[in-house]
Amino acid sequence: MRITTDDGVGLAVHVTGPTDPGAEHRQAPPILFAHEFGGDHRSWAPQVADFSRAHRCVTYDARGYPPSDVPGDPAAYSQDRAVADALAVLDATGTERAVVVGNSMGGFATLHLGLRHPERCLGLVVAGCGYGAAPEHADAFRADALALADAYDRVGAAAVAAEYGHRPARQALRRRDPAAHEQHLGILAEHDPVGAALTMRGVQAARPSLFDLRVDLARMSVPTLLVVGDEDAEAIDANLMLRGTLPDAGLAVLPRAGHLTNLEDPPLFDHLVRTFVAGLEGAPTG
Repeated sequence: MRITTDDGVGLAVHVTGPTDPGAEHRQAPPILFAHEFGGDHRSWAPQVADFSRAHRCVTYDARGYPPSDVPGDPAAYSQDRAVADALAVLDATGTERAVVVGNSMGGFATLHLGLRHPERCLGLVVAGCGYGAAPEHADAFRADALALADAYDRVGAAAVAAEYGHRPARQALRRRDPAAHEQHLGILAEHDPVGAALTMRGVQAARPSLFDLRVDLARMSVPTLLVVGDEDAEAIDANLMLRGTLPDAGLAVLPRAGHLTNLEDPPLFDHLVRTFVAGLEGAPTG
């Protein structure tokens, strides 16, 4: 299906599994998946194949990621817009409350959705979240994000994918599943360079530091599962902070894992999510 946001941007939305939104309370709860910068809705294919047998699974392509629209206005891209888009997907699919699962950029959107609209979230699974969040890394992260945006403008997506897709935190996927890593590189190479550059500038480089949100995070009551790979060095410190700050959070550190935990070890990732969902108060598991 295709939806239109309140600022006129079209988003491609994919619904798999039980499709009756009114059955939420009679079956396993719906799951909304939010993808990382380097992916798109296809990045959740292993999870959709698994969970859609019992859960209504909703994936979508973020603005700037075809077949969703690629607005050319830099003001159309921000962390606030990413949260509003996730909320728009919930509204358009008739999903009152969902378990929201996000990785990296999608993990930030998931966490911010829980902060601003906790009434729409049964629980949050926040994976690979925290790169550049630590104060001592913030300037370097922003400089890198802006340099990547400039690279998209200069040389295009395929050239950027050849470097970005081989960064250290993405090597665990190549080591564990070379075919999945090649598919990941293919998705990266297909990014729209305008959308990718504007996403890097407006969402990634401009997002607030999680460390500056600790007062708000300490008040958020939505049950949260944090997932991080022990080779995702930039995210570990932020996840330890989140574990100590959020009132209702658990932390899973996956061994010999990097930034793409849901693709590196889908059975383990899915088991963690399934166990988390089973423990949510009032959430049937099918």
